[in-house]
Amino acid sequence: MGFFQKYRNLHGLKRLCLTLRALCALIIVHCALSASAQTMVYLERAENLLFDQERIADAQILKGNVVFRHEDALMYCDSAYFYENSNSLDAFGHVRFEQGDTLSGVGEKLFYDGNTKLARMRKHVRLVHGRLGENPTVLTTDSLNYNRSTGLAYYFSGGEVEDTLNTLTSERGTYQTKSKQAVFSRNVRLVNPKFVLTSDTLLYNTDTKVADIISPTDIIYEEETDITTSRGWYNTSNEQSMLLDRSLIHHSNGRTMTGDTIYYDKRIGFGEVLGRMQMVDSTQKATLYGEYGQMWEENSRGYATDSALMVDWSDSVHYSYIHADTLFTTEVPYTDADSTYRRVQAHYGVRVFRDDMQMTCDSLVYLSSDSTMHLYTKPICWSENQQIAADSIVVYIVNGAVEHAVGTGNAVCVMQDSLDTFNQMSGKVLTAYLVEGEVKIVDTDGNALTIFYPKEQDGSYVGMNTTASSFIRMFVEDRKIHHMRFTSETTGVMYPLDQIPEGGDRLALFFWADDIRPTDPQDVFRKIDDY
Repeated sequence: MGFFQKYRNLHGLKRLCLTLRALCALIIVHCALSASAQTMVYLERAENLLFDQERIADAQILKGNVVFRHEDALMYCDSAYFYENSNSLDAFGHVRFEQGDTLSGVGEKLFYDGNTKLARMRKHVRLVHGRLGENPTVLTTDSLNYNRSTGLAYYFSGGEVEDTLNTLTSERGTYQTKSKQAVFSRNVRLVNPKFVLTSDTLLYNTDTKVADIISPTDIIYEEETDITTSRGWYNTSNEQSMLLDRSLIHHSNGRTMTGDTIYYDKRIGFGEVLGRMQMVDSTQKATLYGEYGQMWEENSRGYATDSALMVDWSDSVHYSYIHADTLFTTEVPYTDADSTYRRVQAHYGVRVFRDDMQMTCDSLVYLSSDSTMHLYTKPICWSENQQIAADSIVVYIVNGAVEHAVGTGNAVCVMQDSLDTFNQMSGKVLTAYLVEGEVKIVDTDGNALTIFYPKEQDGSYVGMNTTASSFIRMFVEDRKIHHMRFTSETTGVMYPLDQIPEGGDRLALFFWADDIRPTDPQDVFRKIDDY
């Protein structure tokens, strides 16, 4: 073996010896510190002191006004066994435990280990945490363990924690005197003057009065509001909460709200929802959806945006699906009755799907008082093969189905007869009447103009007819014009198909926008360029 190799081996051995020597020194210091940390339990007072080596070896038997001291803790009892060698004691009868001026407890039995600082109290235990004159936290149970080193008290056979606002009961529980944080498990019940909370596991801070929810939980306001959640927090002092994982808020009036995340202020009756919001009004039979929304309990006001949708299911057959950039809904009181009706306002990019009529516009107002939809700014309605447009349109719903629609100002009705031919009517006011979802009659009043294509019995076209009148009524059968009625002042021209003037087959207000028509409930979310 070379010189350098021998030197390296010898040097390594010396380093190992030095390391072991340092480690032994640390162990000795640690043992010395541990021994010094184990302070002794002292007997302060007792009326009688006895020894009975045959019955209780190595124990001092103490009776009458017994008092022990361990650091800043005092322990009182009627009688005790004191094991001086093991630095522990067993106390019996009218046990009282005091630690400084912030913690005290009473019970029938106390088993205390001075080395681990673990106090085990049994039978009718009551632990009080808080300075004199302050509002304390009181823990009541039949079996309680308290670790003075960590400040942790815990029970395992049923207990109750009471502070200035709430009373909590559970089968198992822990209470941290340093942080005032409690953990409850199994049949947890929090009773507040305004509500009752039940859960399987709950975290609660007696200082902040905030309950951290980590398991399925119900919060019930008597005859008013129920909250179902599995994760979040609830501030029991101001009734504000953050509810996660699609929690549900249900009111006694039949209205519910759910979403991925809900901020809820029960005191002022306000809820804010982020992610897959759903507000259901079972009384008015309407549901409001959106990725973001707000709810005010006063007047049952709701707001939705980002994929906002309102579904009116008051009729089991004809549902209304209303989409817009923003939706507002509120209950409005009748002026002459002790009841309310629903008002819905939709703004920007409004698209509506019903199986009997489809609609688009830029602004819509729905009133449940008379079941009307008021469409503004470029409104268009479609039913079967007919399209109606005007400056504004009002759609009337009777018994759940569209009964008629009235267009006012620059009103025009277009009926597609074939791929290239369109029957048309225009005027100041246009009214379309529907029966079982089909347009049967269309009235045009004021400067009424028509272009239509009469047919022979075999279905071939006769030509193209144009008319002008103050009033025109069109009758429709099987999605085709059956006949028309005019006033006596009507004028008109019939053109053979091969002699129609260029551009003469279109009224001035004509346009056909079937490509933007909502085709199903999901299609209301389709983005449409301006037309």
